[in-house]
Amino acid sequence: MNKVKRICLWSGPRNISTALMYSFAQRTDTKVYDEPLYAYYLKRHPEAHSYHPGAKDILATMENCGDNVVNAMMSNEEKPVLFFKHMTHHLLDLDREFMKDTINIILTRDPIDMLPSFDKVIQNPTIDDVGYALHLDLINYFNKEDIPFTVLDSRMVLDNPEGTLKKLCQFIQIPFETSMLNWQPQQRQEDGIWAKYWYSSVHKSNGFQKYKPKSEVFPNHLIPLLNESKSYYNKIVEYVI
Repeated sequence: MNKVKRICLWSGPRNISTALMYSFAQRTDTKVYDEPLYAYYLKRHPEAHSYHPGAKDILATMENCGDNVVNAMMSNEEKPVLFFKHMTHHLLDLDREFMKDTINIILTRDPIDMLPSFDKVIQNPTIDDVGYALHLDLINYFNKEDIPFTVLDSRMVLDNPEGTLKKLCQFIQIPFETSMLNWQPQQRQEDGIWAKYWYSSVHKSNGFQKYKPKSEVFPNHLIPLLNESKSYYNKIVEYVI
């Protein structure tokens, strides 16, 4: 039997990570998992409970120990391909050694599109909430440890789903399946308990939605964070697939 491929998607929030999880869930050889480190993050950050919707339920229903989550990920052999959707800020100070045995994908998005969307659910976010600095830190770690990785930009996926997914599958060394381009407009059983707060647009979709520029004026209070995020984003996209 071939070795199980364990894909770790390291995303920031509001980066079409759920749509990408739904895409991989259509594959015949793949099982997907939704943010298994979320409860670990919340356990270590009690101050986040007040602004992360559903925090109490997440802590009550998911494994709180990060090491236990990683051990479960690395021992899982349920399917030939396992897709773990992660938020990069959930990593905290976990030992990253396991990443030498996972297929690592960083998913980013232009902060001018992402920040207003995120601010509608979690107001006045910080650079630690939105993932750009952490993504660059992860890239530096991968380079230092000579760990293969690739970077996806959300807009590239939306502008050319088939072409981008074919490149991604080539990086993972799995065959592309056309089923990855569409799904039923409904919830999935793998959705995290927080889906009702975040996933409404994905639940109404049947595939990757065409990119549309924001029509609203960019919020003034987010401009300092935009400038800070852009300084990281511009370095991250140098590694795009």
